[in-house]
Amino acid sequence: MDHAAASWEVGHEPGPQVVSLGVALTLTAVSIDVLLAGRLTLFFDLCFVALSLGLAALVRRRDFYMVALLPPLLMTLVFAFVALVARSAVADPRDSLLQAVISGVATHGVALFAGYALSLGWLGWRLHRESEAGVAAELERELGQSAG
Repeated sequence: MDHAAASWEVGHEPGPQVVSLGVALTLTAVSIDVLLAGRLTLFFDLCFVALSLGLAALVRRRDFYMVALLPPLLMTLVFAFVALVARSAVADPRDSLLQAVISGVATHGVALFAGYALSLGWLGWRLHRESEAGVAAELERELGQSAG
């Protein structure tokens, strides 16, 4: 049975590993951006969008729920961390922690929306594609048994 699926179409990585990878890569993008620009810029936004899509491609099907919830949680938690250690990277240094997190999420809301939409779209496409393949395999099995 050849489904002609490329390795990037079907993820095989466990959810906890994908979440850990997402946290590590997001913090890496934040570190690079803050070191080079002193704040979060379009570089972070583009990395976040690509990362959201990439994580949706890597995760195995039974762990979809972890990645489906990841982009908003990841951005909020990372901005909370950045607001604790380098508040001026996401907001005015005089802002409270909560205000800095909200300001960061609002400023990078387009990246959050795009990353989340692409992630959910990719997961939905994978569910649709894999369910079609499952139905086709089931029909093939049933027809093969009744013919023989």
